Parts: sequence; structure tokens; C-alpha cells
Amino acid sequence: MAGLLTGENTVITLLLMTVLSWPARFRHMTNDTPLLSGPSTAGSDPTRAALLDAAHALLSAGGPEALTVRAIATRAGMSTMNVYSRFGGKDGVLDELFSHGFRQLAEQMRRAPTTADPLADLRRCGHEYRRFARERATTYSLMFERPVPEYRPSLAARTVAMDALVLLAERVERAMAEGALRRGDPFVAASALWSLVHGLASLEAATAHDHDDGEPSPFEWDDIADVAVDGLLAGLR
Repeated sequence: MAGLLTGENTVITLLLMTVLSWPARFRHMTNDTPLLSGPSTAGSDPTRAALLDAAHALLSAGGPEALTVRAIATRAGMSTMNVYSRFGGKDGVLDELFSHGFRQLAEQMRRAPTTADPLADLRRCGHEYRRFARERATTYSLMFERPVPEYRPSLAARTVAMDALVLLAERVERAMAEGALRRGDPFVAASALWSLVHGLASLEAATAHDHDDGEPSPFEWDDIADVAVDGLLAGLR
């Protein structure tokens, strides 16, 4: 893992740096579930959880301009001292939102079952990735679109982000070991797959409201994703 962050695997490092430097295109989505919902927060500090949920709600409803230490504390019904004592300030809050988002993404991809067909498993990972982007739009935006321009994820947060890619690389490595894909660098192949699925998720989000007039969308994104991923996997065989 240290090598992934220090340049020994420059493809992964550059990919992450590129993703994190994309311009902000923050979308206010109302269907994003609370950031801290789910079993991963069982037993967590309730004050900390309330502050993070407040910050997430502010980002979702008002964009980056709405996110201040005072606004976070006010929405959570607490004093600003609670924000500073637990997170050190706004950047600490954003770091935790960023990190938790990648933990959730990894958890979402783990929902893709491990079967006897490693390539089908990779396709399912892609579907879960796109599902995450659709259902957690605010979180996804913070992870990849930099809605708060001055925020830079810490090394610890970037390490958590890389762990999600490691999970995908492990599935690619299994496909290589079983002969479904030709031998090679699993991190390079996982990066290519991540880039492809991320692009699909971005296009899907960008066109989501193009047909709010009731006209059916011409895009069948599940089918498009299957064709695109199958094409990439065919090139890796």
C-alpha cells in the first residue's frame, strides 16, 4: 500500500491525483441517503455522527458555500467547540466525509458476490459502483468532483480512497490467476476498469434529468455498461 502512495505504482497515484483535481460540478440531489446510515456506524460517537450528518445535509442542500463550522454546529444543535474538538475544523469534517464515502463505496462493491465466474463478478462490481454514484450523489461529488475547491484530502484520507481500488484490483488479480484475464499488473487493469466505470457513472448522472418532461431516456445504462466493460475485459484477455 505504501508503494501506491509514494510513486512505485505511478499509474494508480496519477489516476487518483487526476480524479481529485477535476473541476467542481456539484449537483444538488435530494435522493442522497444520509451519509452515516447503515451498519458501519454502529457504536460510533453520536455527537461526531450528528455533526457529520449535519455537514452532509448542508452540502446536499446548499452546496459548498453553506458549509461552515458555525453552520455545521447550528444544524446539529451544538456549539462550534464540538466541531473543533472532534475534527479540528472544517477540513477535518470534510476529511471524514471523504474517507467515509470511500469506505461506503468499498462496502457497496463488496455486495457484488464472488461466484465461479470472475469476469461476471467484475461486471457486478461496476454495477454496484454506478449504483453508489446514483444513490449517494452528494457523497460521490465530494469524493470525485471537489465541490469545496480549497479542500485537499489528507494522506490518511487518500489511503482510505486507495483501499477501494485495492479491493477492485484483488478481484482483477483473481481473474488473472484463474486464467480469465491474461497475466499483468492487476492495479493497471483495475485502474482502467475504474476509469471506464467512473466515466459511465458521470455520463449517467449528467443525463439523468434530460428527460424530466416524461419522454423516455434513449440510454439503457445497464446495457451500455455491460457492452463497455465487456469490451475492456476482452482487451485484457
